[in-house]
Amino acid sequence: MVVLPVVKLGTLALKTLCKPIANRLKKEAGYHPKFRRLIISIAQANHRFTTRVQRRIYGHATDVAIRPLDEEKAVQAAADLLGELFVFSVAGAAVIFEVQRSSRSEARKEEARRQEMQAIKDRNEDLAREVELLKQKLGELEEHARGRGLAGILHFRHPHASEDRTTKPN
Repeated sequence: MVVLPVVKLGTLALKTLCKPIANRLKKEAGYHPKFRRLIISIAQANHRFTTRVQRRIYGHATDVAIRPLDEEKAVQAAADLLGELFVFSVAGAAVIFEVQRSSRSEARKEEARRQEMQAIKDRNEDLAREVELLKQKLGELEEHARGRGLAGILHFRHPHASEDRTTKPN
C-alpha cells in the first residue's frame, strides 16, 4: 500500500516542522509579563521537584532548602520545557493517529475475513443440503429399482424373451 509510507513521511515532516515552532514559543515565552510570571513559577516548581528526586536517588538529605533559580534561568528552563512539551504532544498525537488508523484498517480486514468465512459457511450449508437431497433421490431410485428391477427402470427388454414366447406355443 502506498498510504503507509505517505503517512509516515507526513508524520516525520510534522515532527520536523514542530521544532521551529517550539523554538518560537521558547523565544516569545519570556516577553508577556503575566505569562512570564506563570512560566517562572512552573520552572521553579519543576526545579524543586527534580532536585528532590535527584537527592532521593543519590541518597542525600531531602529536607534541605532548595535555592530557587534566578529569573533568566527560570524563563529559559520553562521555555525549554514548553518547547519539549509541544514537540512531545505533537509526536504523541501523531502516534495516536497512526495507531487509530492502523486499528481501523485491521478492523476492516477482520470484517472482510468474517464475511468471507460466513460466505464459506453458507456455501457449505448449501452443499450439505444438496448432498442430502441427492441422497434422498438416490434412496428413492434404489427403492424403485428394487420394486421393478433394474431392467424395468432402464426399459430394457430381454431379446430372448420375445423368442421364448414364439417357441413355447409349439
